[in-house]
Amino acid sequence: MSSGPDDERRQPSEPTFADVMNGFSFDASRSSRRRRWGRKRGSETDVVEETAEAPAPAPAPAPPPVVPGPATAPIDMRTLGPEHGGQEGGAAAVRPYAWTRGRTKSGLDLAIETLVSTSQRGHDQMGLLQVEHRAVAELCEQTRSVAEVAALLSIPLGVARVLLGDMAGLNLVTVHQTATSAGDAPDLALMERVLSGLRRL
Repeated sequence: MSSGPDDERRQPSEPTFADVMNGFSFDASRSSRRRRWGRKRGSETDVVEETAEAPAPAPAPAPPPVVPGPATAPIDMRTLGPEHGGQEGGAAAVRPYAWTRGRTKSGLDLAIETLVSTSQRGHDQMGLLQVEHRAVAELCEQTRSVAEVAALLSIPLGVARVLLGDMAGLNLVTVHQTATSAGDAPDLALMERVLSGLRRL
């Protein structure tokens, strides 16, 4: 190809996006170059400036060698006291989603005000229950609502519903009938008691 006055007219007066991007160096090991675009007496020129290389970072100290310790076994958090990071009940040591094996829906429709208590079968099999069921059974020795169970075990309400639904299916807890579950119409006496209680506040 020949160069002539037409080639000079085709050259853009400012650098293109590709020219700018080619000027960046993303590799720290290479010497970095910076391009400066300017004009010298009416003609366009590239001025390339060499910049000093950045000093290489000091190598990180070698990590200490790994010393194999004694083999560890699963730790029962219920046997540890609070001074070892365990909890008194041990129930909250396991993540809530692990208690329900990832399930979010219960087979039983439990409202937050539904009352539950440990059944006779739950009392008899207390030592044989899984950790999460045992924690709920111990808590429900006194009649409690679903919301109370969730709050006292420090677990989400959905997890408490799934656990209580499972336990009700195994006859480990007794689900008591609530005032609203008796029929479709709300109980007028219950609503009057709630209203009078709200007025007293």
